[in-house]
Amino acid sequence: MDVWASVPFFIPFAMHIVEIPSFFPPYGGEFCLEQAKALQALGHRVAIVSNVQLSVKKSVPEFITLPYRHHDREMDGVSVYQSYMRGIPKCYRLNAERWIRTTKQLFAEYVAANGKPDVIHAHCCKWAGCAAMQLSATFGIPSIITEHLSKMIYEQEFGPDFKDCWFVPMLREAYEHADRVVTVSEELVESLAPVFGSNYRWKYIPNMIDTDFFAYRERQREEHGFRFCCLANFWPLKGYDVLLDAFDQLPAGTTLDIAGGGTDSKACRQLIAAHRRHHDVHPHGRISRQAVRDLLYNTDALVLASKSEVQPLSLMEAMSTGIPVIATEVTPRSLRIGEGCHIVPIGDADALARMMEKVSRQDYDGREVSEIITRSFSPKAVARELEQLFQEVVEG
Repeated sequence: MDVWASVPFFIPFAMHIVEIPSFFPPYGGEFCLEQAKALQALGHRVAIVSNVQLSVKKSVPEFITLPYRHHDREMDGVSVYQSYMRGIPKCYRLNAERWIRTTKQLFAEYVAANGKPDVIHAHCCKWAGCAAMQLSATFGIPSIITEHLSKMIYEQEFGPDFKDCWFVPMLREAYEHADRVVTVSEELVESLAPVFGSNYRWKYIPNMIDTDFFAYRERQREEHGFRFCCLANFWPLKGYDVLLDAFDQLPAGTTLDIAGGGTDSKACRQLIAAHRRHHDVHPHGRISRQAVRDLLYNTDALVLASKSEVQPLSLMEAMSTGIPVIATEVTPRSLRIGEGCHIVPIGDADALARMMEKVSRQDYDGREVSEIITRSFSPKAVARELEQLFQEVVEG
């Protein structure tokens, strides 16, 4: 499909945008595709140049069977120029250098076939931001980096002293050379400053959620006990240990559904079994988008005991459907919306239990909060903000 052919001729500000994600399916990164679709819906020509580093540890079948050559495809109406790179185990720096080099080659092939874009939009400085910096210099194209990764993500991967790692100067340079850095929360700049500095031009623009899909639905409180849910992968940073400790303190009849990668794993089930209320916890594992919405429509509140977050989409999706959320102090200010979001200290199971019990006793009308979510985080709202920023950068 020729996306550009469908652009109305009367749109004088239509731009040619190339998105470069650091992560893309099958390893996440759907946010890049959603932004591309939203920008395309505004009349812009958008393509994704994606180089995915495959891991033999994550999936042997994918490592072996996914294409070995660059190929073009279409995802939800968006042109994707795709490459899969086989990562070499325990060769992190070499893999990073290979990833940047391969991405630059893929981008050059795209330009040869489609012409130079007006702007390069990289998702995460590691490593798409580094590639965008070099491509910007080579082709004379403005570059923008949207940062999604928190400081704690780096600490988990490289240890608490990662500020001395070899890649830090690379990322710092990419930030400083970018025409703009977009942060998905205002707090992210301050969090990353001790490592990457703040000598760059930044603007807060949130991630988007599909507010039409996660639409508001009026609820009637059922006769059954209060039903909580948690939508998060089973990672240490998500605080499932704290959540289960808190849930143990709640009255009988309360239930907890948990869904996300690893929530049906042996390790997660063992953690659940070690708690008194294990019979009232229902693990679902990784579930589809439709199943996520169904779960939200059939629960009374969402709870997230995270130790680190940048902008948790599950909180936005839950409030959009009309239920309140309980989260920790890592939640950005932009999501602390009235009675829709309740905040507790990090790692405090007692405080979390008290808040969960308080929310279970309250009447809640989530319509107003849902409307705020739509105004702030819908695809159209976020795409308009990105469009304005891109125009400013392109026009100089």
